[in-house]
Amino acid sequence: MRPADTRHRGPHPADAELFAPQWVPVLGRAVAEMSWLLTRGYPPGGTLKLVGDRYALTERQRWAVGRAACTDEQLAHRTATQLPATGLNGRPVAIDGFNLLITLETALSGGVVLRGRDSALRDLSSIHGTYRAVQETDRAIRLAATALLPLNPGPVRWLLDQPVSNSGRLAGRLRELGPELGLPWAAEVVLNPDTLLADTTDLVVTSDSVVLDRAGAWLNLAALALEAEPPRWLLDLSLGNTEAQGFSR
Repeated sequence: MRPADTRHRGPHPADAELFAPQWVPVLGRAVAEMSWLLTRGYPPGGTLKLVGDRYALTERQRWAVGRAACTDEQLAHRTATQLPATGLNGRPVAIDGFNLLITLETALSGGVVLRGRDSALRDLSSIHGTYRAVQETDRAIRLAATALLPLNPGPVRWLLDQPVSNSGRLAGRLRELGPELGLPWAAEVVLNPDTLLADTTDLVVTSDSVVLDRAGAWLNLAALALEAEPPRWLLDLSLGNTEAQGFSR
């Protein structure tokens, strides 16, 4: 699987303006207000519109706010089920493949990576059923392996969405790199990874909100991996930290 010569998963052309430093405290307040309303039973769609209109946010800014917000109940569950970055003692690990790789690719390409209220890292990319490897793909895989290997995991399996194009090619590349990286992991192409991840007893690696709300335990592997190569553009929208790092070149 060979990435395109010049393709990256970098920032949207408007991101420098939409997520400039002066916007970050505003977006942080929007996340706080949306989370407060969601906790009290307001519907997500209507709540995002209400908060977005209040702060005159663009569609992309609203998307960031929506991805960062969660209810108090969700926050409590995700905090309780997040495992610390200590030894896994052979515990099996199931990775939400596209979820993890696209976040790492985005970070390595200089795109926006946001930290939500639950501390999970998320990207603002959208593959719309089509995935293409980028120059940072192999680097992202290696970064994930470097962070995971010292934790002494048990069997590791990557789950990739079958309906997404090139999932088979990516699975092949993962299988090829695994032994070289000291992790002879499995890579499976399945119809609905979210269902498998939500129901498994394995330690889950994902930032997908639906999966996190059902998972028994999860590991914030994206954040661990990026400790070695911090994102050039971290948009921190976690509560209590609205003075976040804007864009740094």
